Amino acid sequence: MSKEGRCLGLIGGLGPGATIHYYRELVAAHAARDHVARLLIAHTDVNRVLAIAGANDRDGLAGYLADVIACLKAGGAELTAIVAVTPHICAPQLLALSPLPLIDMVTEVASAVRAMGLRRVALFGTRFTVETSMFGRLDSIDVALPRPNEIEQIHNTYIDVVAGRHTETQIEDLRTLARTLIARDGAEAILLAGTDLSMVFNAQNAGFPMIDCAGVHIAAIMRRLLD
Repeated sequence: MSKEGRCLGLIGGLGPGATIHYYRELVAAHAARDHVARLLIAHTDVNRVLAIAGANDRDGLAGYLADVIACLKAGGAELTAIVAVTPHICAPQLLALSPLPLIDMVTEVASAVRAMGLRRVALFGTRFTVETSMFGRLDSIDVALPRPNEIEQIHNTYIDVVAGRHTETQIEDLRTLARTLIARDGAEAILLAGTDLSMVFNAQNAGFPMIDCAGVHIAAIMRRLLD
């Protein structure tokens, strides 16, 4: 009989595709280790989160997410994680408020980059994520900042991916930009710092060296749930 680990409360809805990706990957990872997943998912308002993040109201965003986590705890969750990168802009504030231990994606990604021995990376994600070099939390890791028009391109393409309206031309243009950031700016890899990009690019089809931040995060979640 399959075993059960601890119950995870996922903060989802940011957007739904990212939530589905985490759900599928976590269920598969549990099954691979002969465990049955114990998951609760709370749906949050992606537009509200983006608006608060855009206003750089980190305390306000942390308060909103802490209320969501309280609901997950009431349902039996023992740990929590956020399925999107952008809300991690308030992770330091949220850690102080959260009624459950938060498995912080940015901390896990920074550890993975350092473990790989990379010295310089670039980011693909929302404007908030790219402009702030993942909120200034990639300690001791040099981040190549794209030019303003390139940041706009990355942001707009990512939003279209989330909404399911992206084109193959947009994706190919991201590939071209990734190679530019590597050749021009010395990036050794591109961090897919937007979960929906994990459903577009993988090691086989990307055409550039990349690190899947969602994949790193999911692996860390599994360690915390089962080890």
